[in-house]
Amino acid sequence: MANVLVIGQGGREHVIAWKLKQSPHVDKVFCAPGNAGTAEDAINVDISATDSERLAAFAEENDVTLTVVGPEAPLVAGIVDTFQSRGLTVFGPTKAAAALEGSKSFCKEIMRRANVPTADHWVFTDPTDAVQFVQEREETPLVVKADGLAAGKGVSVCSTKAEAIEAIHHIMTQKAYGDAGRKIVIEERLVGQEVSILALVDGKTIVTLEPAQDHKAAHDGDTGPNTGGMGAYTPAPFATPELIDEVIERILIPTVHAMRKNGTDFQGVLYAGLMLTAQGPKVLEYNVRLGDPEAQPVLMRLKSDLYEILLAASQGKLRDLPELEWDSRSAVCVVMASEGYPESYQSGHPIRGLGEAAELPDTKVFHAGTTITDGQVVNSGGRVLGITSLGESLSEAKRKAYEAVKCIRWQGAWCRKDISDKARE
Repeated sequence: MANVLVIGQGGREHVIAWKLKQSPHVDKVFCAPGNAGTAEDAINVDISATDSERLAAFAEENDVTLTVVGPEAPLVAGIVDTFQSRGLTVFGPTKAAAALEGSKSFCKEIMRRANVPTADHWVFTDPTDAVQFVQEREETPLVVKADGLAAGKGVSVCSTKAEAIEAIHHIMTQKAYGDAGRKIVIEERLVGQEVSILALVDGKTIVTLEPAQDHKAAHDGDTGPNTGGMGAYTPAPFATPELIDEVIERILIPTVHAMRKNGTDFQGVLYAGLMLTAQGPKVLEYNVRLGDPEAQPVLMRLKSDLYEILLAASQGKLRDLPELEWDSRSAVCVVMASEGYPESYQSGHPIRGLGEAAELPDTKVFHAGTTITDGQVVNSGGRVLGITSLGESLSEAKRKAYEAVKCIRWQGAWCRKDISDKARE
């Protein structure tokens, strides 16, 4: 029997730990540092997700067979390299390969070499040059992105020159995202439906997961500021088998080849955020880990053994696995957030109704920003819970998820009311 270590403390890590625990091959699942939800489904370990040396030592001391790195920050910092240098089996890309998410300009360069369809872009390290560039262009919608990691929030979608210039100053002059904004990427704004295609890669073989759609904007109807994601659903009906084949052939395979030619072999999750434009699918961004909240509904539907899959991927043996099995039902995840998110918010409010929600059929409450204080579960982050339900249709899964949402209360709790409605647009 295997011991597994999941690194991270969000909703993605909770669903990974929960799914790994279901494997007949797995004895103990550790989660570092974890949250109030992983405390129920796994064993929390009080070590920061970015303390790679202590985490590697813990893995050695506790006979950990496989370590799964959830969030992007430790991946970009090189945690996989630390584990591999000690001969430990770990799922995730190396520091050099994780630059695909850690640097948007590097990502664009790889896509250019791979001839992957994406938006036209321009890179700037000086705010004056960036502002001048915007002022001299025609009035066209642009997207301004911090080059480095900004917890999903370093992207401004701008309709006017004035908005783009404001975004440049916000990122570069006011340093809203710190060092992540020392360099920016300005892109043409693409129009269409967004869809997330997540694939497992072992350096050579690519296995796609079921497609999902995230909801980035804070409020109903895709209004308000960008967040880390306010909900997701799967399957995404417009992500047809034909589209998936096109994405594999024109986007994923060329990217994996380009990474190998670059000397940065890719092993881990390759997450393509796509815009389905009139000219076909184009890549908005790559992430190098499972999406959050996409992981929750996608893994809720996975019937195959996640431990076997991730172990094979980390050992370069994905081609030896049988085809993945999926629950035919739909899944919807609704994120409940703290008042004020994605800006400042208050934490420490007791959460009520978790037990009542847990008793509802085909529903699982995944914790993201929670902790336990004086024996009570309290909110500790901006995105607090990901309530995920299965249903025979998307509308049934949505109904069940919101039924569970109604059970749960804490001071200032809120959520979007329209998760999965895009599927019917």
